[in-house]
Amino acid sequence: MYLKYDICKIFDKPLNAIKKIIQKTAKKIPQPLKDKFISYVKKIVKFLNKFTPAFFDIAVRLIFILVVSGIIMTFFFRSVTVKGFSMTDTLDTQDKLIISTFSYTPQNGDIVVITHGAMYREPIIKRVIATEGQSVSIDYFNGDVIVDGVIINEKYAKGRTIQLSNPTVLPMTVPEGYVFVMGDNREGSSDSRTNRIGIIPVENIIGKAIFRIYPLNKFGLIY
Repeated sequence: MYLKYDICKIFDKPLNAIKKIIQKTAKKIPQPLKDKFISYVKKIVKFLNKFTPAFFDIAVRLIFILVVSGIIMTFFFRSVTVKGFSMTDTLDTQDKLIISTFSYTPQNGDIVVITHGAMYREPIIKRVIATEGQSVSIDYFNGDVIVDGVIINEKYAKGRTIQLSNPTVLPMTVPEGYVFVMGDNREGSSDSRTNRIGIIPVENIIGKAIFRIYPLNKFGLIY
């Protein structure tokens, strides 16, 4: 409380200096307007003197919030923009997302952002289908994805799960430290079904997409 009062005193001299400058300027104003002008200035100065501590307190709070937000967004969360249509209809190009990066361990069904690899220059976004130690296979005839012998329910998938060129050999057991990923738009996604992308090292995963902030009509959690 004492520190706040002393810091706010720094506004007194600048305000008084401004008051004097304005008063000197007012001397050049025709007399009919002079009194009104000075009265108006005095009201402004009085208003500022009265509320400056409150304004300073608000400013300090805002700066604190901005600094903390910056730290959180740097070390715990990031914002990303979706490019492309491999996750349609779950996500669309130009959607803006918040991803969680702090101490993240991939789980089945998570939507993740992956750093650029040998076959793609920019980060990509896909869904985790299987994690290390799990077996994964795809029945391309029926379009079923099978993890640990069980056909998984993929309500999020769009289109038929088709075989891609340079196909990954399946069935396979995902090695330690890797995940098998696919885009929700199965007919328009290049993913772990092809050797051009392959299985993804966990260390290449930036984080999990948790929230969509744009467009506003789709604002909310991501599943």
